Amino acid sequence: MNTTDPVTVFIIDGLKDRYMILFSIFLTIYILILCGNSMIMYVIRTDCRLNSPMYLYLHNLSFSDMVYTSVTIPNMLSGFLVEVKTISKTGCFVQMYFFLSMGITVRALLTVMAFDRYLAICHPLRYISIMTRKVCFLLIFLAWFFGWIIPVPSLILAVPLPFCGPNIVKHILCDHSSLVRLACTDITRNSAVALIFALIALIGTFLLILASYISIGKTIIRMGSAERLKALGTCGSHLIVVCISYVSASCVYISYRVTMFDSEVRLVFAVLYSVLTPLLNPFIYSLRNKELQDAFKRAFSRCNTASHTSKCVRKAVPSIS
Repeated sequence: MNTTDPVTVFIIDGLKDRYMILFSIFLTIYILILCGNSMIMYVIRTDCRLNSPMYLYLHNLSFSDMVYTSVTIPNMLSGFLVEVKTISKTGCFVQMYFFLSMGITVRALLTVMAFDRYLAICHPLRYISIMTRKVCFLLIFLAWFFGWIIPVPSLILAVPLPFCGPNIVKHILCDHSSLVRLACTDITRNSAVALIFALIALIGTFLLILASYISIGKTIIRMGSAERLKALGTCGSHLIVVCISYVSASCVYISYRVTMFDSEVRLVFAVLYSVLTPLLNPFIYSLRNKELQDAFKRAFSRCNTASHTSKCVRKAVPSIS
């Protein structure tokens, strides 16, 4: 489709095979992501014992995971149900911004959580005085602000680009690199700016997390065996999530830079990158965190008690004949 008319609609040409089995799999994954992260948010908000800064950060991480996957998966699911998946030019840029923004916000929150673990393990006596409620909310705001502001330069440069055909986006959504390459003009500046800010977002947060864990490792080495196990249990869940997140991001980056990878393989990596961490986060934190497990038990116990009380009240009320 090569025309001289400006493009107003883009066609999302993601996974070409529209099998209902794929629709069912990704729908199930999406439901699990929403349910798992919603349960974590509910338990943290309702259980007064989960009032430490770590759980406040986990609450925000769960919320950002839900928003992040809601930008990608519903769009992909709708593509399985129609022959041609279209999206307006404005909608495409909005989706691109939120996809980039939420992905960066997740990494910023992981960085904040790494700093929190660093203070808790390396400076336990000063932790409460440093990590006050005000500091917690400031760090959360900075993480979200970092995610909001980093994609803005790429978006500002992409919006004025002329698109005169073809209008087929070779991705499951309006990804920046897949979108700007459709412009009928030179995109060297766009690619350079996008690469710089992507490196700031990915490498910058990774180095901060790495520095935190190097300090944590040095401190743990000097601990006794019991304290060492407790410290490892404290930061183990976060470290697993960080590894999964950055390894999957590296695989996506490599697949786009190495020409031997087929376009379909790249899309599979992109899909796994979008859903893997949000799907595994609730399970990792729930299985490895005893406080969270106990909070889940208390929540279910409250629900069972409320249900039993409601049934007893209904039985005690006499029927009016």
